[in-house]
Amino acid sequence: MGRHIIQRALLSIPLLLIISFLTFVFIQLTPTDPVEAVLHAQGVPAITDELRLETKSALGLDRPFMIRYLDWLAAILQLDFGNSYVTGKPIGPLLGPALLHTVKLTGISVIAIVALSIALGVICAMREGRMMDKSVRGVFFMLTSMPPYWISALLIWYFSVHLDLLPTSGMGSFRSYVLPVTVITISYAGIYFRVVRSAMLANLNEGYVLYGRASGLTERRITLHILRNSLQSAVSVFGMAIPVIVGSTVVVENLFAWPGLGTLSVNAILSRDFPMIQAYILVLAVGFVLFNAVSDMINALLNPKLREDR
Repeated sequence: MGRHIIQRALLSIPLLLIISFLTFVFIQLTPTDPVEAVLHAQGVPAITDELRLETKSALGLDRPFMIRYLDWLAAILQLDFGNSYVTGKPIGPLLGPALLHTVKLTGISVIAIVALSIALGVICAMREGRMMDKSVRGVFFMLTSMPPYWISALLIWYFSVHLDLLPTSGMGSFRSYVLPVTVITISYAGIYFRVVRSAMLANLNEGYVLYGRASGLTERRITLHILRNSLQSAVSVFGMAIPVIVGSTVVVENLFAWPGLGTLSVNAILSRDFPMIQAYILVLAVGFVLFNAVSDMINALLNPKLREDR
């Protein structure tokens, strides 16, 4: 088991290096001149060639590409994401609180999604083809086909405007979490409960289920065995769902004025704040790699075959 974890961690290192390089390259390929973006953000009325060269030198953009990348990578490894082109302030202190707010929102949403997905997946699998199974799949198929902004608008109108029960924006109290968490849960639970259901149905046809029933085990215990084996295939999906949800909170955070990464990234894109955009892309990409590695490790804990050191 320990060897498997070490191997998985070592494999993540070159992948993270490739991601960092691609992140840096893609930002450099943007058609917008970073020098102009900085000068416009500073409110410079007329951009002269002399001012352009001076700003380019100050930003270090006149150095060779690989030198700039290696300096940027060395700074990133020290959690130094550079300075914002718009405010001139370090990105780290801006990125940290926004990441924390997004993690809070995503964490609660993931717990709700996983709990609901497992519950619905088990119920539908054990009642395959019955009215309950067809009704749940039909309702969630309809809900997942709705755009998040439309669901958000409906919930805001009904619960905030019509009933005046929940706040429409901000994160003042726990009540502020209800609407954005509900939107995210509705958008993803309908997708991931089908993963659990499919895995459950596949395991229902395995020989150990028939043997368990023949041995006199209760249906509850058999269902728990099926669920445990089904989660081995669902864990990877749930692990990759977390960074996906983090990336998709852009719409929800902006609709509910949530001060997270989504709101920060949209403001950075609109203002052409390239260092902030780089930091946002890198955080999401690293999240994908890390959660994928963690899901593999959890699978190793659930699957005895993967715990064997070879």
